[in-house]
Amino acid sequence: MTTRSRNAAKVALALVVVASVWACRKPNEFPDEPRLVFKSFELFGDSASLTVSFTDGDGDIGLDPSDNAPPFDTSSVYYFNFFVEHFQRINGVWEQVEFDLPLYYRIPRITPTGQNKVLEGDIALAIDPFPLFITGASDTVRYSVRMVDRALHESNTVETDEIIID
Repeated sequence: MTTRSRNAAKVALALVVVASVWACRKPNEFPDEPRLVFKSFELFGDSASLTVSFTDGDGDIGLDPSDNAPPFDTSSVYYFNFFVEHFQRINGVWEQVEFDLPLYYRIPRITPTGQNKVLEGDIALAIDPFPLFITGASDTVRYSVRMVDRALHESNTVETDEIIID
């Protein structure tokens, strides 16, 4: 057997071992409640992108357009499943800014097929225009984010870093 053949056999064996180990590994395990981690806030001139990472152990993130019966009807707080709050700092004190239309969203259903329903990924929210609101008394904002799954498990709340407005 030539050196080249032996090296090819070693590589093939290594791939088989790696594939076998990968196939036998336990899937990630996460709690059934969604868990958020603040990932980034990026400015793009007059718009911005807020990104959070999430995990969910039972994979019940998101709603279909047809999910409009209670508790997901339009009169319920659970009609939305992704909640963003806008804060501004005035004289060193953070104040929540209430908008006529709150920054609440419906994430579409993303439940995986198959036995393993564990979900993990990123959600990026476009904020356009940015800043949404700021008074002359403030030059600093931040956002808090939380989500709810279909079983009505509420995630933790995460906050962006302070964002200084030029």
